[in-house]
Amino acid sequence: MSDESGTRRRDSAATTAAILAAARELFAERGYERATVRDIAARAGVNQALLFRYFGTKDELFRAAIADRGRQVLTEGPTAGLLARLLVRALAPTDSATREQWLQAALRSGGDEGAAAIRRELGDEYVRALSSLTDDADGELRADLLLAWLLGIGLLRSVHQREPLASADTAAVAEHVLRAAQVLLPGIDVNFPQA
Repeated sequence: MSDESGTRRRDSAATTAAILAAARELFAERGYERATVRDIAARAGVNQALLFRYFGTKDELFRAAIADRGRQVLTEGPTAGLLARLLVRALAPTDSATREQWLQAALRSGGDEGAAAIRRELGDEYVRALSSLTDDADGELRADLLLAWLLGIGLLRSVHQREPLASADTAAVAEHVLRAAQVLLPGIDVNFPQA
């Protein structure tokens, strides 16, 4: 393997990461319909042709951006803390500079794109991970219920900004959710935020 090919690979990885980061930001800010491929490419510092070469279509880019961030959450710590890590992202203020935007992108996107992307790209992986936190035969159902609740919380808090949830203390909301979730999945770590 030559240095030149190694350099190309590193550049390819950096380009992919830049495109995915720009896509997550713009999909979160504008939703699927209003985020344009041209704007994503510009924010990533690449041309549209390169973006299409890497991802094919806008839909594929959307799914890849959501899946990339969502899979990172799975590997950031033990499975017992997964729900708490997801809550950090779902409860972050909408205007937060550190907001994890993949969930917001899916929630803001109209039509079937957001729900379908989460279901296809992340649903099975999250359900598998969370269902391992119980010995009960219906562990997957229990995990699905918690994910549905989490998406509802994100939708009401950050997209619809419904009160009192929108302005509720993040730690208080997380404490209620995690303690209730422990009834369904006893192996859940109720510490928030995760250490």
